[in-house]
Amino acid sequence: MATIHIDYLGELRTECTHLQSGTHINTDAPTDNQGRGEAFSPTDLVANALGTCIITTMAIFAQRDGIELKGSKLEVTKVMTSQPPRRIARIEVDLILHTENMPDDKTRTRLETIAHTCPVAISLHPDIEQAVRIRWEESISVAD
Repeated sequence: MATIHIDYLGELRTECTHLQSGTHINTDAPTDNQGRGEAFSPTDLVANALGTCIITTMAIFAQRDGIELKGSKLEVTKVMTSQPPRRIARIEVDLILHTENMPDDKTRTRLETIAHTCPVAISLHPDIEQAVRIRWEESISVAD
């Protein structure tokens, strides 16, 4: 059974529907490849998939240990090759992980290992460099 339905809208754009939820996203070719850059490009979605997979997988395991990562932030940078064939050369993911209770070193190491071995990370071609940087910050809880 299909997971996603895609309609090609013309002018290098698509509308994608997640069949289970009905959620829509659009894509557009990037400005450096004949598009308008008015939506995620297909390669942007690959980079986004890596970032969201990392934080989601880490959060799944963190919550098992009673660790909440809500409020964490990621910045993802996609770098394309400068020479043909056109492809993703590098994806940089900068994570700032916020938690009210800082995990011990063993737990942080385990969660950081998960970041590097999430399903998308291990599915990407080995020629795509993955530069994942993680910084832990303890959130300060403010009492009412």
